[in-house]
Amino acid sequence: MAATQSPTHALRFDSRLRDAKLFLREAVRTFRATGSVVPSSPALAAALTRHLSDRTGTAPMAIMEGGAGTGPVSRAIARHMGPEDTADLVETNAEMAAHLQGLVESDTGFDTARDRIRVHAAPVEEVSRDGGYDLIISGLPFANFTAEEVRGVFEHYFDVLKPGGRLSFFGYLYTKEVKAVIAPREDYLRQARSGWVVEEYVNRYGTATERVVANVPPAWIHHLRKPLD
Repeated sequence: MAATQSPTHALRFDSRLRDAKLFLREAVRTFRATGSVVPSSPALAAALTRHLSDRTGTAPMAIMEGGAGTGPVSRAIARHMGPEDTADLVETNAEMAAHLQGLVESDTGFDTARDRIRVHAAPVEEVSRDGGYDLIISGLPFANFTAEEVRGVFEHYFDVLKPGGRLSFFGYLYTKEVKAVIAPREDYLRQARSGWVVEEYVNRYGTATERVVANVPPAWIHHLRKPLD
């Protein structure tokens, strides 16, 4: 006898299929702001939320997700949020932000935290909170930005992080090598300059780097920490 899916499982699958279709449509339309045509995988979401899921204390955490897209990492954040944690999900693409707001309001994955989650249809540089953030998770495609844009985002992240706060962000493996072969020279140089800014912050504040092969494309993740003083 063939196995059947539960209604909850089927609804969740349908929801994620709609997420993927929206992400693909918006990625094709605004690739510079998304950096991929496939949403983040569960493995990538798990690695990005490591400082949330593996924490040992019980103190409330204030969380920001920059570049939340259609919500695959947002779901992982909501799943690991404690009873007093709060989260700001930030997405500059208005259609994706509206979709994300709908998920927060109706998807069962947000049931335990939806009253403590806010969606912001804005650039990350325009979002902050009194007291700062304990954790920032960034999905912004730095490889598609100029060096000045990358520096502006990092400066904002470290301005709004609390002392001792954590930043986790990712990029795709081998993009620089691929662009060196197939991209116009100016595009390659722009990405190289952006990469130098990323390396500057990683060298100054980095605590760990890991690779996630179970993602399309495979990715690396950097974890950074703001000094206590």
